[in-house]
Amino acid sequence: MRLRLAVLLVVVFAFGFLSARLSQGDPRQAPAVDPPSPVAEDGPAFAGRAAAVTPDSDLTPEETRTIEIFRRASSAVVNITNIALKRDFFTMDVFQIPQGTGSGFIWDSSGHIVTNFHVVEGANSLSVTLADQSEADAEVVGIAPDKDLAVLKIKTPASRLAPLPLGRSADLQVGQTVLALGNPFGLDHSLTVGVVSALGRELQSPGGRTIRDVIQTDAAINPGNSGGPLLDSRGRLIGVNSQIVSPSGASAGIGFAVPVDTVRRLVPQLTEHGKPIQPGIGVSMLADRMAERMGVEGVVVYEVRDGGPAAKAGLEGVRRSRSGRIALGDVIVAVDGKPVLSGDDIFHLFEAAGVGTTVKLTVDREGRKRDVSVTLVPLE
Repeated sequence: MRLRLAVLLVVVFAFGFLSARLSQGDPRQAPAVDPPSPVAEDGPAFAGRAAAVTPDSDLTPEETRTIEIFRRASSAVVNITNIALKRDFFTMDVFQIPQGTGSGFIWDSSGHIVTNFHVVEGANSLSVTLADQSEADAEVVGIAPDKDLAVLKIKTPASRLAPLPLGRSADLQVGQTVLALGNPFGLDHSLTVGVVSALGRELQSPGGRTIRDVIQTDAAINPGNSGGPLLDSRGRLIGVNSQIVSPSGASAGIGFAVPVDTVRRLVPQLTEHGKPIQPGIGVSMLADRMAERMGVEGVVVYEVRDGGPAAKAGLEGVRRSRSGRIALGDVIVAVDGKPVLSGDDIFHLFEAAGVGTTVKLTVDREGRKRDVSVTLVPLE
């Protein structure tokens, strides 16, 4: 009787254990689940390719996009070393001494590099370090100090060059995401993320002129970031990181970038002519401070060059009356209906219009205003 009871208990226990195993399945086998769908990206920077998201990834779509942009764009970012030549006082030997570093980015497959003018200013020689850590000597082919831009040229196979896709700064909106790449404090390939904080800012350039339509961002920009690219959320170039506002010299959340629309217009001029082609009308203008002292609102035409567009349009400059007193000729008060108060205003509007464009000037002569049409020509 005891033997039968023992056998019955063993059978019941075995049946329960087997049922539990069948309901739970084999613990060594992972449950079958469908992998997550890849995150689809759009725009030129992501054409024909989805972001790499693994089944175990905890990344959000926004993080995945940022990582992919950095991976693509970092291959176009370079480190620029500004080298000066110093002569030893006792031995008279000449040594190469690095006097600063900055960032830049590949513009085209011909080896052109775009950076800030102040990154290369005063250099006796320049060295560019590419993303693969190879180095190449660079020469300056064009500078625009009034826009804080410079174009360099390196000799390297086109297969090692990956230019950035270009965006448009005219379409930017305050609040949209931006990414700043560069080499802050000598740390290569760094990324910071922020937003467009403001548009239409103005900066004083190394050349003394005002840079218009500057982009303000809170993406951290530090020493060494100068000349690096500012990208939109699709990886397109929208600006060149240039300056910061900071009492300590480090990022305080206020950085500025030269807009890509300006860069796009100037780079071909710098690569072909070595300098910007300034449109003009063949006049010299009275200094702004002199016009202010005289209480004149507008830009005073000081001298009109013979044979130029202004002379053909009948503009007159400052002249001396029979009594010996200085008499004003024409004062330009508007260009295409936009008021002008300084020579810088005129330069900016002429640059935006471009050589070969006909503009309408509103001029004031002795209290009488009239409109004249002139065609902009390149200034010598």
